[in-house]
Amino acid sequence: MVYVYAGPKEAYEKVEKFLKAYYMDDIVEIAEKYPKKRRLIIDYVDLAKYDYTLADTFLEQPEEMINVFQESLRRIEIPGLTKDVSFRVGLKNIPPIRKLLIREITSEFIGKVIAVEGIVREVTDIIPKIREAAWICKNCANIINIVQDGPVLKKPPVCTVCGKKDFELLEERSKFTDFQRINIQEPLEYLKGSEQSRNIHIYLEDDLVNLVSPGDRLLIVGILRIKRSQNKSTLQDKYIEALYIEHVDKEFEELEPTKEELRKIKELAKDPDIYQKLINSIAPSIKGHEKVKEAIALQLFGGVPKEEKGIRRRGNIHILLLGDPGTGKSQLLEYATKLAPKSFYVAGKTVTGAGLTASAEKDEDGRWVIKAGVLVLASGGLAAIDEFDKIDARERQSLHEAMEQQRVSVAKAGVVTRFKAETSVLAAANPKYGRFDSNKSIIEQINIDTAILNRFDLIFLIREVRSKEQDEEIAEHILKSHRAGQMKAQYEKSEYTSLTKEEVEEELKIIEPAIDPELLKKYIAYARTNVFPVFTKDAIEYLKNFYVEIRESGRKKNTIPISARQLEAMIRLAEASARVRLSDKITLEDAKRAQELLLYSLREVLTDPETGEIDVDQIYTGGIPRSKMQKLMAVLNIIKSYTETEKNISFRKLLEEVSELGIKKEELEEILHELKRRGEIIEVKTNHYAYVSTY
Repeated sequence: MVYVYAGPKEAYEKVEKFLKAYYMDDIVEIAEKYPKKRRLIIDYVDLAKYDYTLADTFLEQPEEMINVFQESLRRIEIPGLTKDVSFRVGLKNIPPIRKLLIREITSEFIGKVIAVEGIVREVTDIIPKIREAAWICKNCANIINIVQDGPVLKKPPVCTVCGKKDFELLEERSKFTDFQRINIQEPLEYLKGSEQSRNIHIYLEDDLVNLVSPGDRLLIVGILRIKRSQNKSTLQDKYIEALYIEHVDKEFEELEPTKEELRKIKELAKDPDIYQKLINSIAPSIKGHEKVKEAIALQLFGGVPKEEKGIRRRGNIHILLLGDPGTGKSQLLEYATKLAPKSFYVAGKTVTGAGLTASAEKDEDGRWVIKAGVLVLASGGLAAIDEFDKIDARERQSLHEAMEQQRVSVAKAGVVTRFKAETSVLAAANPKYGRFDSNKSIIEQINIDTAILNRFDLIFLIREVRSKEQDEEIAEHILKSHRAGQMKAQYEKSEYTSLTKEEVEEELKIIEPAIDPELLKKYIAYARTNVFPVFTKDAIEYLKNFYVEIRESGRKKNTIPISARQLEAMIRLAEASARVRLSDKITLEDAKRAQELLLYSLREVLTDPETGEIDVDQIYTGGIPRSKMQKLMAVLNIIKSYTETEKNISFRKLLEEVSELGIKKEELEEILHELKRRGEIIEVKTNHYAYVSTY
């Protein structure tokens, strides 16, 4: 029950005594630092201890109580204060019953104090707002001051001197405050099934402006207001006038497991078959692809981010799935987003570079707004990007910084800012020409620039099955999966069924994950929040020896099997492997698991079709293996030498020259096509070629 005070005097006296008893040190500090600091934050717990009805009244009638607090603050004598201080009042630690999801904010809370948590989607620039408008009567020059407490500018009804209604705003006599509008959306972890996240505008004033950026996670305490529309519609937009902002730094805290769930998580971590159970828990309706599923599982647990002397090393693992159409790539991405404690799923055809990172745009009022993209909003979690190859190449350029430096920078129309984007990327792409040709390099068959490819820790090839036995297994698995779904639907929804619960449960085992998805989500969140493993000496020695030996073998064959980027990828994978066991040590087994995944990925995608050797240099050369690059350079040098003396060389003559290198007609045609595409040579007349810079 809200206590209504008999008169303002009683309220002022109570509040003044409360402030002197609990907040004199804070009041003196604000007075000393004013105007840089001007907001006194009242702890609801303190107020409730002092006078519960006073605290309850603050929740129910905040506007009146804020006026009482501000007037009481003006009455308090502050020793040594010589300047005029205008205090602002905030409120924190309000009761849990008033902490709402955005979807729970209804009209019953209008004009009352609530708290809401959300992720900042967009932020406007700071603009002045009239706090007290000075109006001059055009007839008699009488000046009337009107306090502005809403979104619509208030004028005096009539002049108090002459009774006229013709007024003009005196800007130089009016009082202004800083204003900023942000938009927040519900944290994705709160959503279930196919629910869409809701959003709401938050109005910030005075000392609360310029404190937040897109992607920040906030707890906001404020007053629910309605925005009065200019038309006569009965429908009104709602917003929250912020009284207090708290940055929520701890990720996944709402996924804190119960004691029973934590017991199950620790049991799973000790299970010797835990890695196989994780594999069986990712998209169980899709047959096979065990290495890919294992990699996705490690990606969800993630490596350990580090900062050494200002240099940040990412812990997030990026994975790219390359595959023929219809091989289940999209299902793998969608299932991963269901398991990640925080995730977004987007498709390449429907997303821009700004939609992935961040942008500066003008809102409906013509003001600049900073909008966060997927990688910023999903910071700390997973961004699944389907049809990655369909994103325009110029738009993909924006991903470079986000994937490696784990941040997004914006510089547009005078707006220069930077956001955190500590996000793992799981992407899927199709080949350029429908299906992959095993006789050509995989990298040159995909429409993704090499600079972006180089940001992925693991690249997997998912091919169409070409075996009768495998076809039979996959067909049987798909048909049984559908049968299980049919039985479940019939048992739950149809009046005409003879199925028993036991029969349905037995059939559903084929598509049931080994670990319950909700428990696995909490398992991942718990590991990422609490487990930070360290390398053992034997694990370090193993990875070091592997790196040195494979580099040396490549040196002898004039190839580059792996680079330092792949070594760092193995480190992240090994860290994730240790996190699965909730271990504080990265063991030899973790190092071996990371090495096996990396080698599997490299052999699938970066094997030179001619030599059969792994050649990571293809990523830097646009998919051209070193063996082919050597032939390409040899042809280019021959054309260059002929151009210097004879101006050009014919195809027939060139074929004679390169036959000693084992280059046949068809291969030479491919090489010439590639050199023309690169702009290294030109065809001066039919089947006659010249080196560009010499010609």
